[in-house]
Amino acid sequence: MEKFLNLISREMEEAFAAAGYDRELGKVTVSNRPDLCEYQCNGAMAGAKRYHKAPLMIAEDVAGRLRDSKVFSGAEAVKPGFLNLKLREEFLAGYLREMNASEKFGLEEPEKPALIILDYGGPNVAKPLHVGHLRSAVIGEAVKRIARYHGEKVIGDIHMGDWGLQMGLVITEIRKRQPDLPYFDPSYEGEYPEAAPFTVTELEEIYPTASRRSKEDPEYYAEAMANTHRLQEGDRGLRALWQKIIEVSVADMKKNYANLDVDFDLWWGESTVHEAIPGIVEKMKEEGHAYESNGALVVDVAEPSDTKEIPPCIILKSDGAALYTTTDLATISERERLYHPDRMIYITDKRQELHFQQVFRTARKCGLVSDGTELTHIGFGTMNGKDGKPFKTRDGGVMKLSDLISDINAEMRGKIASNPEIGSEEAEKTARQVALAALKYGDLSNQASKDYIFDIDRFTSFEGDTGPYILYTIVRIKSILAKYSSAEGVTPVEDCVIGCAGSKAEKDLMSDLAGFNTVMDNAYKEIAPHRVCAYIYQLSNDFNSFYHQTKILTEEDREKKESWIALLKLTLDILTVCIGVLGFSAPERM
Repeated sequence: MEKFLNLISREMEEAFAAAGYDRELGKVTVSNRPDLCEYQCNGAMAGAKRYHKAPLMIAEDVAGRLRDSKVFSGAEAVKPGFLNLKLREEFLAGYLREMNASEKFGLEEPEKPALIILDYGGPNVAKPLHVGHLRSAVIGEAVKRIARYHGEKVIGDIHMGDWGLQMGLVITEIRKRQPDLPYFDPSYEGEYPEAAPFTVTELEEIYPTASRRSKEDPEYYAEAMANTHRLQEGDRGLRALWQKIIEVSVADMKKNYANLDVDFDLWWGESTVHEAIPGIVEKMKEEGHAYESNGALVVDVAEPSDTKEIPPCIILKSDGAALYTTTDLATISERERLYHPDRMIYITDKRQELHFQQVFRTARKCGLVSDGTELTHIGFGTMNGKDGKPFKTRDGGVMKLSDLISDINAEMRGKIASNPEIGSEEAEKTARQVALAALKYGDLSNQASKDYIFDIDRFTSFEGDTGPYILYTIVRIKSILAKYSSAEGVTPVEDCVIGCAGSKAEKDLMSDLAGFNTVMDNAYKEIAPHRVCAYIYQLSNDFNSFYHQTKILTEEDREKKESWIALLKLTLDILTVCIGVLGFSAPERM
């Protein structure tokens, strides 16, 4: 189904052509002066120089060709050469009826879906998820859902940090505390215990302790380095212990991500590609891309067009150890080998921009990825507290993600519980739903690259540009439809038909709905969930304006009432799809 703006632009293009001007001048946009008109075309301004003619004269010529238009009920040429446009109510209603009857409301799916690997999450094993992991998870999940709704095939990968020195540190500290565990006995040949020798709470305390001790005690650090080497060389006992660390950590991660309604198709870590690294490094050497510099192995990635210095990409450190760069390159190579994706998208902190610039250029230069595979990094800004600094706990520490979720749930529970019609069990479930909407919408409504202030009071408000406001709008529509359906002798909601708008508020709402396909297409192409947030905020505002001006359920004109009910159902369906791709859902009552 053709996008609404494209459809009305085509009508304008025909008018320009009929008047003897270039069709490309007929692009129509939503009016930036809604008090004057609904849509506008500025093509006459652009054509003035080309045709050596006053823009107002061109606009008048074109307006004259639109007198009998089936799309526009009004086309007025105004100084200095704008075309102010008003839609025919019949045309708008017909478009919405066609949307309503079409799969995905007429969104055109790609002829050949792209295969996208989406890299988001990035937590480290043996450490608790903290607020720094929120944006990657929330933005990544929304991008995945938007792309899938668009018709693409998406594989989400968590890409855990489960290798390197941090594992050696954890193993070393466990050995200090429990030296008699069989994992540390080189002569042990039996089966290792099924139960892990630690809880997730103990594990979360072990790493910071080990990290601190390694900085204070050179012998401790040397032992951690030795254990890291033994682990990576395949020591049977350390590999078994490492596996327990992974199991306990991943179980906790899955619980936390489930609370955010975030999931992954692949649970790859850096260890997944460890065995592939030597071959990749050797290939880089043999083909002359990698060379030694100050003992390290590097690849030059600077290009003549660079406006700032891009340092060489370090592949191996001087001691031969791999880095994040190395595992990222090996991961790209393995993804290319196993999946042949059309695109790989990485969602991380924007401070990693240089890192990914180096990695992507190295992957291209060394032939680790095909020319047709697009590599994209989406860098996000920082979530800050009200003081404008990175969000912290009251005592200045980094807040655990589970604590943040718990706090916003508690805030919302207090508000939902104030409704006497909702029982305690339903209130608990509803509070979690609304809290998740508050948390996700509060993040996603900002452009990803920008920092934002995490304000729990504002995010949980039922008024303004917030998740709870969007959900309250949805709940209001559900309530009206339920009351309508409960009355005797009414036409079923599904059989009601959208008619022509009878007021400006109704027409504004209908115009919003007509723009759904454009919004979803742009949100996918720009990798921009905030576009969806802005759309549903506008849609909710216009619905509420219509609702407050219209006595829907008491309307005596049956045809008019049924038209409104059909309009409400379409609004509900589109809002539901939009919050679904953003990663949250609506309750029945609030």
